[in-house]
Parts: sequence; C-alpha cells; structure tokens
Amino acid sequence: MKKLTTVLLTSVIALWSVSAVQAGEIAVIVKTVNSTFWQNVQKGADAAMKNIKGETMTFQGPASESAIADQVNMVENAVNRKVDGIVLAPSDPDALLPAVKKAWEARIPVVLIDSQLAKGGEQYYQSFLATDNKKAGELAAEEMIKKVGKEGKIAVMSYVAGAGSEIGRVGGFVDYIKANSKLQIVGPYYSQSQMATALNQTTDVLAANPDLKGIFGANEPTAIGVGRALAQSGKSGKVVAIGFDGNEDLQNFVKDGTLSAIVVQGSYQMGEKGVETVEKLIKKEKVEKFVDTGVVVVTKDNIDKPEAKNVLY
Repeated sequence: MKKLTTVLLTSVIALWSVSAVQAGEIAVIVKTVNSTFWQNVQKGADAAMKNIKGETMTFQGPASESAIADQVNMVENAVNRKVDGIVLAPSDPDALLPAVKKAWEARIPVVLIDSQLAKGGEQYYQSFLATDNKKAGELAAEEMIKKVGKEGKIAVMSYVAGAGSEIGRVGGFVDYIKANSKLQIVGPYYSQSQMATALNQTTDVLAANPDLKGIFGANEPTAIGVGRALAQSGKSGKVVAIGFDGNEDLQNFVKDGTLSAIVVQGSYQMGEKGVETVEKLIKKEKVEKFVDTGVVVVTKDNIDKPEAKNVLY
C-alpha cells in the first residue's frame, strides 16, 4: 500500500511538473504602471487571458514613463526567461530597439502597442496595435480651431520628447494648426508625463501669456496638470483646453467645463487585442502588421453616450 501511494504521488508530481513546464508566459510590458491609462490596458489584457489556455501573463512597467532603462531591462529579462510572447508599449523608439531585436533573435514574437520603434525596427516585431496618433492629433487640432477660431495664441503641453506616440500626436496637432489657421503656438513644453510638472508648466505659461486662447494637453498626466492649473488660476472655461485620454479626473474636467474636449484612445482594446494577437503568433497564425485601435472625441454633449462610455475608464 505504501509502495502504491509512493508511485501515485510520484505520478502526480510528474504530471504537475509537465503541466508547469507547458504553461508558457506572455509578458506585457507597458510604459508605467502608475497611470490609469496603462491600468486600463491591463484590464483589457486580463480579459483576453480568460479565453487563453496554457499561458500565464505577467504585467509590468517602470515607476515612470521616463525610466526608459528600467523598461529595457524588463524586456531583456523577459527574453532571458524565454517567454512565449511579448506585448510591449515602448517608451523610447531608439532605446527599445536593441531589446526587441534580442527577442526576435530568440524567436519570441513581439506585438507593439501604443508606440512605434525607430526606423529599421519593423522586421523585429510582428504586429503594431495603436491609435493613429497623427490622426488623433489632427482631430484635437480641428476641435481647437472650432472652439478658438483661426487667430490668436495657443500652448502645447506635451509629455516625453521623442516617444513614438508623442511624435505622431503632437506633430499631427501642430502640423494641422499651421496648415489650417494663423494660430501662434507657444511651446511645446515637456512634462515627462508628470502631472505636477505639467501643472507648474501650465501655471507659468498662463501667467506669461495672459492673451492665451487655448491649450492642448497631449496625454493623461499632462492633461490633468493642465486642468488643475486652469482651475487654480481661475481660468477654467476662459481658456479653451483640449486633453488626451479619458480617466475619471479628465471626465470630471469635461463635465465641469474646465476641458472643452478629450481625445480618448481605446486603451482597453490595446491590452485585449495585444494579448489576443500575441497568442495567435504563438500558435503560428497570421496577423495584421498594423491595427488601428481608434479614438473618440469626448465632449459634454456625448460623454454619457455609448460611443464615449466604451472608451472612458
């Protein structure tokens, strides 16, 4: 009986060991974990994992978007762990390129979300899921012109210079303004995606430019800083402000008129589709090289409608 028990126990351990080996890892690595935007990406990733068998998911990111070396280490560590696939939102298009190349050399599929790699990186990843940031920036600029007219002065409050999403988004905004109006642009200023920095920068810009007609806050922490600076300086509703992304703070700013509009990305969709896409690649299925995850311009008029509720978080 003792011998039989030992044999059975050994069999159970052997079976457990095989299943443990078989459970592969999908590493989701974002720009920072300290932002509701990326936390909403995680919700989408978690939802996708419910339908995936034989894989576990790890979700990580640096303490801040400007901690680029930390993100590089996270990707390299995932490659060294021999994960089955990587979903990555690169903080810097150049700095992350060698790490993604290492994944490619190790035959680990990589799906990019939100931001692109530098030129030449196309061969090292299999799919890119993101907002068309240039188009999103143009939509913000169109909304700005609609609200302030074609003459006067506006400020651009950006986040991390050179980030893939920033190049397209702020570039799209600035180019559209220049091509379609005579508006004078102050900035861009870079908050490093720190709300407090954006608040201080906006406060200074408002003080130095009393004739300012509008402000564009180009990502979530920056737009929150813009909103708070407007509220604290008594300029809410007097200066047109367009934000980007859609957490609760930004929604409240739209509802109380501090922000005229927010351009909101499909962050949940990035997480969900990112994981689904990497799972297809693990199974050797074909995927699209680029998938547009879309944006919605949210104003007081449509904030309670389904089109907005689907993207707000």
